[in-house]
Amino acid sequence: MRILVLGNGGREHAIAWKLSQSHICEKLFIAPGNAGTAMVGENIDINIIDFQQVGSFCINNKIDLVFVGPEEPLVKGIADYFYSDERLNNILFIGPSAKGAMLEGSKDFAKQFMQRNNIPTAAYKSFSKGQYEEAIMFLESLKPPYVLKADGLAAGKGVVISQSLDEAKQSLFEMLELEKFGQASSTVVIEEFLDGIEVSVFVLTDGENYKILPSAKDYKRIGENDTGPNTGGMGAISPVPFVDQAFMNKVEERIIKPTVSGLKSESIKYCGFLFIGLMNVKGDPYVIEYNVRLGDPETEVVLPRIMSDFASLLRSAALNKLDEESLIICQEFAVTVMLVSGGYPGDYRKGIPIHNIEKVTGSNLFYAGIKQKDGNLVTNGGRVLAITSVDNSMANALNRSFANAETIDYEGKYYRKDIGKDLQ
Repeated sequence: MRILVLGNGGREHAIAWKLSQSHICEKLFIAPGNAGTAMVGENIDINIIDFQQVGSFCINNKIDLVFVGPEEPLVKGIADYFYSDERLNNILFIGPSAKGAMLEGSKDFAKQFMQRNNIPTAAYKSFSKGQYEEAIMFLESLKPPYVLKADGLAAGKGVVISQSLDEAKQSLFEMLELEKFGQASSTVVIEEFLDGIEVSVFVLTDGENYKILPSAKDYKRIGENDTGPNTGGMGAISPVPFVDQAFMNKVEERIIKPTVSGLKSESIKYCGFLFIGLMNVKGDPYVIEYNVRLGDPETEVVLPRIMSDFASLLRSAALNKLDEESLIICQEFAVTVMLVSGGYPGDYRKGIPIHNIEKVTGSNLFYAGIKQKDGNLVTNGGRVLAITSVDNSMANALNRSFANAETIDYEGKYYRKDIGKDLQ
């Protein structure tokens, strides 16, 4: 198969790395890709939001399967564009329709979907810009902490958890009135706080059948001990020790099955990945959020544990034959430590030379914000590099990733040194 992966982050490097190992992958393209994806496939300089440009590339290069990495093209309807064009609708496509992508594109839509399908989640109400006073009254009816979520896409940074009512009111004012997240916070979802431990569960579905991928736990906040602002993700662990079979049985029966059947009953075309962010509250799972693609940096720990041919899994999903595939998962631990730029998630510099990558041993490196400049690697984003290690022991895997994080060097380098400490 000739495969096109859309995206340019660490997630897409991990996806391309995994697909390049498949015996059915004849040629692999990544658009636009990065310095890491260039090592496992061919980077293509096209705008993935320009669907006509993407479609033309697929036709001219006889692409058999398209895999969409990030959420923005999905929310904007790239799958529908392919399905509705007779020149493109024979291409296998991994990614939901625009309606399916609303599970991530609108927190309010997702909450309503969960209510309709009796999927456990936190109680909530949604408020738009003209409802500021009503939102304040609802906040005052809740107990701390207070959870505020921008309704739309905000690059993983649209969730604010405030410990005091005054902080929550200020955050609400910034989101609704000052448009802190732009159009994404023109509606704000306020919900009750769920006290528990977070875990992410990943599902590949063809719209009827599904496969449950390895669980993972990521670390969102910039500071150690989960302090400071949210980021796109500072590290991840898979599997999650507290996620036992009894818990996963509850997840499957209460969340995965009603989600997949709900999509089908509402005639929402969905072929691709569901990333279900969960809270384990005293042994019971509640949905915090849906994402409609693989997470980052969770992908960097989930994919190394999948032993099955990844391209074959995707092909079967796109052909509505996922039930014919077997999913083999390795039982070792995979851990990722993310190196980021100084100042991230606020302002940061780009173009800083990276040293000593060639000295790394025993870990996979998935490039996130890295590019080649004059033959050298330089930083090109807030999150720079995911260092993933696999071992029978979580502690050994973490030690290897931390050692390699120390080896790699660039001005302003930062990483959390407490990844996984809460699970040991």
